[in-house]
Amino acid sequence: MKFIIKNTGENIVNLARKIAYYFLKEEKDELSFVRPLERTGFPRFHLYIKKSNEDLIFNLHIDQKKPIYKGAPAHAGEYEGRVVETEAERIKQILQQNAKN
Repeated sequence: MKFIIKNTGENIVNLARKIAYYFLKEEKDELSFVRPLERTGFPRFHLYIKKSNEDLIFNLHIDQKKPIYKGAPAHAGEYEGRVVETEAERIKQILQQNAKN
C-alpha cells in the first residue's frame, strides 16, 4: 500500500523510530524499515520510504514469513487488506501529531 506524507525535513531514520520501525537497509533511493508483529520477527510490517521533492512516499506491506533460501526474498507478502490499512492509518496519525508539535 502506497501513501504520501509531506516531508517535514526531519531525518527519515528518526521519523521511522517515532512510528516504531527500525532501519533494515538502503536500496537504491529508498530506505527500508521493519516492525515485527511478534517476538519471532515474522510476520512483520515492511516499510520503504523514498524522498520525492516536498513529499515522502511510503510503501507498506506485510512479510508473512522468513526467507527460505539465503539471499531470496521472503515474499508471502500482503500489500492490501484491513491489517495493512490499519497500520497505514496508525503511521499517518502519529506523523500528523508529530508535525503539529
